[in-house]
Amino acid sequence: MVLLTPLFIVLGLWQLDRADQKRSLAHNLEQRRKLPALVLSGTIPAAAQLEYRSVIAEGRLLADKTVLIENRKYQGKIGFHVITPLQLKDSKQIVLVNQGWISREQAADVAGIREPEAELRIHGQATIPQPPALALSLPPESAQALPHWPFLTLEHFSAWSGLQVLPFMILQAPEDASGFVRQWPEPQVNVGMHIGYAVQWFAFALIALLIWLRLSFHKTTEQSVC
Repeated sequence: MVLLTPLFIVLGLWQLDRADQKRSLAHNLEQRRKLPALVLSGTIPAAAQLEYRSVIAEGRLLADKTVLIENRKYQGKIGFHVITPLQLKDSKQIVLVNQGWISREQAADVAGIREPEAELRIHGQATIPQPPALALSLPPESAQALPHWPFLTLEHFSAWSGLQVLPFMILQAPEDASGFVRQWPEPQVNVGMHIGYAVQWFAFALIALLIWLRLSFHKTTEQSVC
């Protein structure tokens, strides 16, 4: 009881603190999404301050450094997300752009998915790509016209391409004209999950205390009988 009850209480309080952090994050994200679109030029804010904010980027797509992210679904069909770096106008800075979803059939037509290298104006939302929770190492490169990767990390892309990219990616807006499908999921901040975990930990602390009281009462009763 001396060990378990305080431990369970501390874990419950930790989950309540996590819930407060998620509430603060949800509020900050909502406020950030209401801000006007930020034009990416000159000094660019830190990635953590940009995440989920609307951004505008002008520049030239480096189509020869395009990669395809595998096993992305749209309406039950398996396809790819097309990731292409964009060199910002009048700058050497490079940002990755997720241009959207294409089918397997479209991926076979390499020329059909590559944008012209003219200057473009791209609208979208900043995001920070994360690997899956259980990420195996990326497979070796094949002879495919475009690399097929199971997931994207900025570090791996930089190492593969030799390009220093900004520490975030743009999810291109559906309004931008192209042949890509763009239906990005809304970010969800789950506060209820942490509240539920906190209740469970506090319940475990109460159970541990009740068991100790029960055993102590039973022991005292036996001693009285003796």
